[in-house]
Amino acid sequence: MLYKLEFGDLLPYWDVLLQGLVFTIVLTVVSTVAGIAVGTAGASARTFGPAWLGRVVVVYVELIRNTPFIVQLFFIFFGLPAAGVTLSETTAAFIAMVINLGAYSTEIIRAGIQAIPKGHIEAGVSLAMSKWEVLRHIVLNQAFRKIYPALSSQIIIVMLGSSVVSQISAQDLTYAANFVASRNFRNFEVYLLAALAYLLLAMLTRSLLRGLGRIIFKAE
Repeated sequence: MLYKLEFGDLLPYWDVLLQGLVFTIVLTVVSTVAGIAVGTAGASARTFGPAWLGRVVVVYVELIRNTPFIVQLFFIFFGLPAAGVTLSETTAAFIAMVINLGAYSTEIIRAGIQAIPKGHIEAGVSLAMSKWEVLRHIVLNQAFRKIYPALSSQIIIVMLGSSVVSQISAQDLTYAANFVASRNFRNFEVYLLAALAYLLLAMLTRSLLRGLGRIIFKAE
């Protein structure tokens, strides 16, 4: 029995799918910026901060890296209300994404920092540069160049994993696909379209990150 594709049945819901796609893109962009900021702070604190702060960062990283993302998401959205903290679906999705990417990027950035020769840091100190100037102009500059490909891959992994936020009714692309499928029952078409959209989004993200890397590091 041959299956007849009817993509035309999806046209009445194009706006729903588009809104889901836009939400996924915004979620990825904001979470990437905030997550890398968290990762940079965590890596810097663990490498150059006091011992107690380093231990706090280790606990945070190990907790996030060794638990499923969906459990983290459910804890934030369903668990925190028991402690009196109630968040919207969108806010919970953003927080979960930032926390997750922040933990993974902490270790990636820390690896880049540790790969920098100590002589470079000592040279900056000998030039009377402050600790912040050494961190900004010498340490992080070189570290990000070394780990940029790995960080780019992690961003794409987190973007694809964002489909999980549909489980708390955050209106991303997967939520939109589920909604459309429940209305017209064209499951094959709608999920094929969603899969192709994620594939295209991943490819575009990789290309954009590669181009951004060339611009940022072209003078080095």
